[in-house]
Amino acid sequence: MPLAIRIIPCLDVADGRVVKGVNFQNLVDAGDPVELASYYAENGADEITFLDISASKDDKKTIIDVVKKTAEAVFVPLTVGGGIRSVEDVDLLLRAGADKVSVNTSAISNPDLINAISKRFGSQVLVISIDARRTGEKFAVSGYEVTTHGGSKSAGLDALAWTKQAVERGAGEVLLNSMDKDGTKDGFDLELISLVKKNINVPLIASGGAGKVSDFAPAVKAGADALLAASIFHFQEVSINQVKAELKANNIEIRTQI
Repeated sequence: MPLAIRIIPCLDVADGRVVKGVNFQNLVDAGDPVELASYYAENGADEITFLDISASKDDKKTIIDVVKKTAEAVFVPLTVGGGIRSVEDVDLLLRAGADKVSVNTSAISNPDLINAISKRFGSQVLVISIDARRTGEKFAVSGYEVTTHGGSKSAGLDALAWTKQAVERGAGEVLLNSMDKDGTKDGFDLELISLVKKNINVPLIASGGAGKVSDFAPAVKAGADALLAASIFHFQEVSINQVKAELKANNIEIRTQI
């Protein structure tokens, strides 16, 4: 029996505020992270993801404070990513109240970090976040490459090969971000979701491109185990409950709050 599909609002946090843009550009303020997280938790969110995209990358105090306050206010799982470079960073966030951590660029530059985090805390704590985009580069056999810096730089890695390696090293979940779709509201990259899901044995969170209620069910049918979105939730274009109702109408099992 398949697991119930999770709906996850994503809060990009910069200097203590939630922001959102298109392809990580032209960021606009979207609110207070603790208030938004509380609102989502009360209105159907199955999990909440914080991504620290602050320019002050060496200042972890802000995001730790946000995690602490949110963990005290909500009772859904919290995943935190951004600026995690060591096992010690993970320890700090888990002690602050995070349930899972998401690593991206730091794992690309130091793949052994995946092994170290998984060995210390368990694979269920570790989400590998992969920013993928279509490319014609010969190294990207799958047709997708891994990018960094908000999709602006190539990591020189095939997206599918890197995903498989990260899972083999101990990542317990994959957060797959389509950089071609991020913030565009054109719908999820169904081809990318299907390609990756067929090649991994851990849950897949699809991200990038949600624009309307009808975008979500096709992503599940393509292979997503969870669906992550930001701007359409932040600016109240679509509610989480509307998404769940649409999934249910498509005979997709959803989580219901007690």
